[in-house]
Amino acid sequence: MAPESPVFFPSPLVFSPKTPSSSPRSTPQKLTMVACPTRKPKETTSCPGSDTVLKRKRPPMLDLKLPPAATSWCATTVKSPEKGDELVEVEENGLYSVYCKRGRRGPMEDRYFAAVDPDQRVRKKAFFGVFDGHGGSKAAEYAAVNLGNNIKAAMAAEKPGEEGCSIERAIRQGYMKTDEAFLKEGSRGGACCVTALISNGELAISNAGDCRAVISRGGVAEALTTDHNPGQADELKRIEALGGYVDCCNGVWRIQGTLAVSRGIGDRYLKEWVIAEPETRTLRIQPEFEFLILASDGLWDKVTNQEAVDVVRPYCVGMENPKTLLACKKLAELSCKRGSLDDISLIIIQLQQFVL
Repeated sequence: MAPESPVFFPSPLVFSPKTPSSSPRSTPQKLTMVACPTRKPKETTSCPGSDTVLKRKRPPMLDLKLPPAATSWCATTVKSPEKGDELVEVEENGLYSVYCKRGRRGPMEDRYFAAVDPDQRVRKKAFFGVFDGHGGSKAAEYAAVNLGNNIKAAMAAEKPGEEGCSIERAIRQGYMKTDEAFLKEGSRGGACCVTALISNGELAISNAGDCRAVISRGGVAEALTTDHNPGQADELKRIEALGGYVDCCNGVWRIQGTLAVSRGIGDRYLKEWVIAEPETRTLRIQPEFEFLILASDGLWDKVTNQEAVDVVRPYCVGMENPKTLLACKKLAELSCKRGSLDDISLIIIQLQQFVL
C-alpha cells in the first residue's frame, strides 16, 4: 500500500532463504531478513496561504454493490459514476461541467452530485458536491445520494427570523445526519466531501476532509476551504484532546497511525477522532466571481490553486460559448502528466449564471 494512502499498514518483512535445503532431514535453512525497499516520499504541493501539506490517497479496494441512483434535489440531477466507469463527462447548458476520471489504482471511488433549479429565466438554487471515497466507494455513494436532501430538509425546518437560523447550521445538520445514518448501516470506509449550495445569490461552500473549493476572482485564485488533515495544528490539538494520537508514517501524518484525513463521512472505527462536522463559508456572489472549481485531491495533489484558475480561465471567461468541459479535461490531463495515480473528479461552475 502506498505511503500516501489514507489507510496505512506497516510493510511486512520479506524472508529469503540463504541456501537451499538438501533433504527433509537436513539442517533447517538459515533465513535472512530483507527489509522491503523504502518508498520515495510523495511530491507535495502547499496550498497558498496555508501551512497544510496535501496528500494523495489510495484506499484499499473493496468489491461493493452500489445503492440505487439518487432522487432529484432539484429538477436537473446527474448520475454519479459507477464502480467500473473509466470516465464520466457531463456538460449542462453552459452552467457547469463535470469530469470524473478513474485513477490507476483500482475501481473508481469518487462520486459527485449536481442539481440546478429548472427555471431558465432566473436560476436561484443549485447544489453541487464532490465526494472522495477511501476504503471503498460506499461512503462516497451514500453521501452523494443523501447529503443534498438532508441539507434541504434541514433548511426547510429552519424558521426565518428565529435566533440562530442560518444556512451554516442547516448544512452542518445535513452533514451530521448523513454521517449518522451511514454509520448505522454498519458499512466500512469513509469519504471526504466538498459541497456548494447556491440560494438566491448566496454561495455556501462546505467541506469535511481534503476535497477543495477554489474560486476565480477576476483571474486570482482563492481557496474557499481548508484541507482537514491530522498534521494541522488545530486538528492535531482536537484529536489529542480526545485521547487520540497522530503519527508521521512515511512522511504523512495519520490518525492512530492509519488515516491521513481528520474529517469526513463514515470511518466508523476512527469516529471518535474523525468528525463529520464541516467548515462552511458563505458569501454573496459578486460580478467579479467568474467560476468555481470543486475537486478531489486527485487534482489538488499535483495542481496548485492558481494553476487551476489559469488553465480554466481561457475556456470560460470572455467567451460567448464557454467550454467548461474542455477546461475540466485540461486540468485532469495536467494532473495526470505530473504523475497523479488517484481518481480525479471535478466540477466547474459558471457563477455569473447565478448572479441576481
